[in-house]
Amino acid sequence: MAKKIPTFPPDEETRLRSVHASGLLRSGQDERFDRLTRLARQVFDVPIAMVTLADEDRLYVKSCDGFSPPQYVPREDSFCGHAILSPDPLIVQDASKDERFYDNSNVTQEPYVRFYAGCPVMLPDGATAGTFCLIDHKPREFTPQELVALKDLAAIVEDEFAVLDAASSDELTGLLNRRGIKLLADYSLVSSQRRGEPLSVAFIDLDGFKQINDTWGHEEGDRALIAMANLMKAAFRDTDVLSRPGGDEFVIIFLDTEEAGAFIALEYLSEQVADFNRHSGNPWTLNYSVGLVQYNELEHATMADIIQHADQQMYQVKAEHKLKQIR
Repeated sequence: MAKKIPTFPPDEETRLRSVHASGLLRSGQDERFDRLTRLARQVFDVPIAMVTLADEDRLYVKSCDGFSPPQYVPREDSFCGHAILSPDPLIVQDASKDERFYDNSNVTQEPYVRFYAGCPVMLPDGATAGTFCLIDHKPREFTPQELVALKDLAAIVEDEFAVLDAASSDELTGLLNRRGIKLLADYSLVSSQRRGEPLSVAFIDLDGFKQINDTWGHEEGDRALIAMANLMKAAFRDTDVLSRPGGDEFVIIFLDTEEAGAFIALEYLSEQVADFNRHSGNPWTLNYSVGLVQYNELEHATMADIIQHADQQMYQVKAEHKLKQIR
């Protein structure tokens, strides 16, 4: 029987977007994770401990103590590719006798894995990023007490993920911030190009936001931003990428969506905003201008080009709104 290649989780596309948005794949090795893998080797008396991240087709080694692996490992050859398929830890007492791994290159060659214990680690949004795992060159059992300790260390890894996530999330609205959208934007474009799928981007700017702050105070301005973000979350799909790069600006990336489809989604948002304004009881109303652009390989070399184009479209709409007010 040939080696068993791990399947993909049912939420793989969403999971991948979360992993890329986290910035963890680009940030290199980090002492905060190295401390934990060093500790794990001592606590469990194993030769190798690792923190790994699962990309689309590669396993990225975020931290490793006891071995010098390549930075990237083919996901189909990895134990961790199997471990992320379940929320429960994967324990392999003797890989040479396991039908999934007995002929795996990591078993038959260096690092000669026999024992493997991998606990999935999650990002703050609940997406599984990878594993905290232990490796031994000889078979061994794993006690219930050791399992608890492994889960505890994995929880610390998740706490560190949360600390780093705060750097890419907007604290007020919970959407991606400028750093977060920059990390995810290029991946979204590359993914769409690879799959041959359309991609559209909307740039939204609130109208009269300064007046809300000046008239009713910044607390009410914050409430307006939160309300707009919540309406966007409710109106758009989970697969759409929502961000607040700064101030009263919002950027939405509609994956696998042509401009006509994105326009329909924006029309639905407009209806929801109008309903909010009728029933909110606030002294202010939400009004906004929006620019919408579909990716065109002849016009846009990067995601930044698409966002800039949508921004320009938005300003044209905003100018038209102001002209109507004057008239």
